[in-house]
Amino acid sequence: MQKLVFFVGVAGTGKTTVARLLSKELPAAFLDRDTVGGRFVEAILEMKGLDKNDRDSQFYKENLRDLEYDTTKDICIENLAAGQNVFMISPFTSELRNKQWLEDVIAAAGLSKEQVDVKVIVVTLQDMELQHQRIVERRTERDRWKLDNWGDFEKRVDFVPQINWELPEGSVLIFDNSGELTEGKKQQLINFVMN
Repeated sequence: MQKLVFFVGVAGTGKTTVARLLSKELPAAFLDRDTVGGRFVEAILEMKGLDKNDRDSQFYKENLRDLEYDTTKDICIENLAAGQNVFMISPFTSELRNKQWLEDVIAAAGLSKEQVDVKVIVVTLQDMELQHQRIVERRTERDRWKLDNWGDFEKRVDFVPQINWELPEGSVLIFDNSGELTEGKKQQLINFVMN
């Protein structure tokens, strides 16, 4: 079966780090929504005279958020249709709540639910300070707004999104990414995705 794995969670929890680790074990199209949509979103925000790094503005949410996610979804569909495994990295909060979203993705790829093994890894952390530290350490320009407005941005790092997709039991893993990614943690992730 093809694998379609979602790495979800709030900023700074380590979604991309976890996905990169697993990509060494399972070849897959690696679709990080920040990479897929980042450049055109920044350009549009700048054209509008807005901060190119602000993904929390009303303008972004109303005009660009779905554009980024839908573009990433379209690339996912193309890769699934071509027989590839796919890793999807982003919060996907709205999509996870939409029961039909996953069904539409699989159907658009010309596949059935029996042909695609869907897994969701919810990456969490135990404390807010660690999240802040990781965002500082990754030194990306898009995080400047988050750090400058930390009080507004701050969310519980152990947040688990509502998942309304119809998935087999055992297809969702809540993964605490605090501390080092030990061999035991790595094996837990590999076993979850591969089985």
